Formats: sequence, structure tokens, C-alpha cells
Amino acid sequence: MSTSLPTMNPDQMRSWLSQNVPVEDFRNKRVLLIVPDNTRTAPLPTLFPAIRSMLGPVTKKLDLLVALGTHPPMPRDRIKSMLGIAPEDACEDVGLFNHAWDNPEELTTIGKLSEAETREISSGVLSMEVPVQINRRIKDYDVALIIGPVFPHEVVGFSGGNKYFFPGISGPELLNFFHWLGALITNVGIIGIPDTPVRRVVDRAAKLVPLERRCLAFVVSTDSSPYGMFYGTPEDAWRQAASLSGQVHIKRQPKPFRQVLSCAPPMYDELWVAGKCMYKLEPVVADGGELIIYAPHMKEISITHGHNIERIGYHVRDYFTKQWDRFKDFPWGVLAHSTHVRGTGSFENGIEKPRVTVTVASQIPREVCERINLAYRDPATIDVESFANREAEGILLVRKAGEHLYRLNDGVSTSLDQT
Repeated sequence: MSTSLPTMNPDQMRSWLSQNVPVEDFRNKRVLLIVPDNTRTAPLPTLFPAIRSMLGPVTKKLDLLVALGTHPPMPRDRIKSMLGIAPEDACEDVGLFNHAWDNPEELTTIGKLSEAETREISSGVLSMEVPVQINRRIKDYDVALIIGPVFPHEVVGFSGGNKYFFPGISGPELLNFFHWLGALITNVGIIGIPDTPVRRVVDRAAKLVPLERRCLAFVVSTDSSPYGMFYGTPEDAWRQAASLSGQVHIKRQPKPFRQVLSCAPPMYDELWVAGKCMYKLEPVVADGGELIIYAPHMKEISITHGHNIERIGYHVRDYFTKQWDRFKDFPWGVLAHSTHVRGTGSFENGIEKPRVTVTVASQIPREVCERINLAYRDPATIDVESFANREAEGILLVRKAGEHLYRLNDGVSTSLDQT
């Protein structure tokens, strides 16, 4: 159920921080701030300057690491802009760093999840030993402060909390493992659910992080103003934020839609992240319906993973599981992304039958879309306003897709014939 709670303005945010984030938690300590990149809606231009002024005078060291996961590194000027740092501010008091997930020299191994642990956590879905690697910079600090939003999430249920460690600043083995675990469960089976096997993997791995962990979690509206902010351990702050996110970020619908125009905001500049426009809307697309990812600004599949995506294409889960020997050596995180974008469906006797058509309307050419098993539309042929206010006809327009989860009311089938 969605709701219309009031949000906090910048003065209220700063007041909340001064009253609820104890500086004594950080006094005389080396502190590493961990924040999202610019593919997440967050009021960092207000929060970072306030935290910098609060903690800078009391800490031995204060630095910041962008939790990129496998996203491309951000140039320093873009990091500063994201954080509300003026261009003329040299920011000499705070180091600004990007995570480098694919550089072994930038990683350190802090332990492992045993085969027995992964079997138990995943209820037997996946059973294997997994090394736990994380950005080596954590060894230079006493406490990590996660600062990030919480939304419904396709892999872990709800984002935020310890997810800023894994995959935010982790190495590839663990992130590939739990992304594929989420894909096996499926997006529809995991998104918007707080307690998931993937969340349990992330929280178990976080116990190996060798420093104090604190978290400032928040739940925001589309303009980045918070409905609520929560401080504490990553587990406790996340739990409270996920509960609120479940109230404000999930929109219940009485019936499925035969066509959805899912508009990607400019911050989704690759299909790797614009796929969220599918993840959050898949549950309300009718069987045989169409979801259009409308992103006229988008030119790339993925700077980091595009070469592998072009080799495997976008397919339903069983296309991979029933041909596992053919695909098992590809990065499992890429396979997971593929299944999440393509959605649920079947693969029987060599024939793939996705439940819905996924169409991309962007600067990615038709021949590329068809090669990777997605439909294509020229964005210039789409009149966005012609999709508005047509819910009664089975057509839905979502103007800023990717963060609000759309779900059918309990018991409603995705078959148009049954609604």
C-alpha cells in the first residue's frame, strides 16, 4: 500500500542528525563513510556537508568511499557534485575514493562462507564455499558509517544496510554468488520482501567485516526528501527503514496492465541500471503484455558488462539452468541481470517463452536489441503523454520508474482473462 507521509526539508534533516547521530560514536576514531553512486536517489548534498561538519572536528580521519558495486568509477568532480561539495572546495580534509571491484590489489579477503553455511542460508538452493573479499581500505579505519537509501530491490528484497558492503565494496565471488541465488528465486519471488536468503547472506558476510559498523539509512520520495531517517547498526537501521519503505514505495494495483511505459530517469544511463524499470513493474504486467523501458538518453548496455551481455543475451532463468554447462563459466551476476530484465517464463524442448515482451526505446540500435533478445522501438515514435491516464484500458505510465515497486492486490492473477 502506498501512502502520502510528510517528508523532511534540509533544516529538519540537519536537526535530526544533530539529535540522533552521537558524535561520541566517532570521536578520536578513523571513520570511513560509505555512500551510493549517482544511480540512487539520495539527499547527499544536504547530508554529507552536515556529517562532514559534525564529524570532521572530532575524528582522527574522515574519508569517503563510493559503493559502486560493479558500476563504472565516478570522476572526482561528479563525486563532489553528488555530495554537495562546491567546485572551488579542494576537500582536502576528506579523501574521496571509488571502489574497484575488479582489481585484486584493491581487495582483501576477510573470511569465507562455508559450504554448510550457504546451504543452510539458502535452504539448499546453492551450496558452495565462497570467499568474502572487500575493499582493502577498510583496514585503515576504526568504524564504517554507511549512508544510503532503502528501496525494494530485485536481488536482496530491500536495498541498503549491509548491502553497502556486499556488493557495494566487495569482490566478485560473493556478489556473483548471491546475485545468482536471487535470480534462482526470481525477481518476483524476492523483491519487496524483507527477510530473504540473499539478505541473510549479506548480513552473515558483514559479521566478518573487521571494524565497527554504523548506518544512517533513509527512505526518500522521488525528489530525494526523506520520509524518515534511521541510525544504528546496519541491521537495526535497515530493518526500520525497510519497514517504512514497504509502506511508501510499494503501489498496489487492482488488475494487471497489458502495456506499461516505464520511463527511466537520467541517472539510469545504462541498461544495467535501467533494468530496474522492468524489475519494479514486472509484477503488474499481464501475461502476454509488454513493458517498454523508455530511455531516450541511454546509449549503453553496460560499460562494465556489455561484452558478456552481448554474448549471452537476455533470457528467462530456465534458459540458463537447463543449459548450465554452456553458461556456468560466465559471471553469475551477469546471468542474474539477464534473467531479471527478461522476467519470468519457461524454456522447454529448446523453446523459450517469456511471460512478457520487454521493449527498449533508447539509443541502443535495433540490431543490437534484437541480438540480445529484446524488442526495439524508436523513442522518437513514442508520445509519453499518450500513455497517461489510461489505466482503465490496461495501459500504465510510470514517469520515474525504478524505485517504486508495483504489485497486484493479493489474489489477483496476471492473466487478463481472470481479472
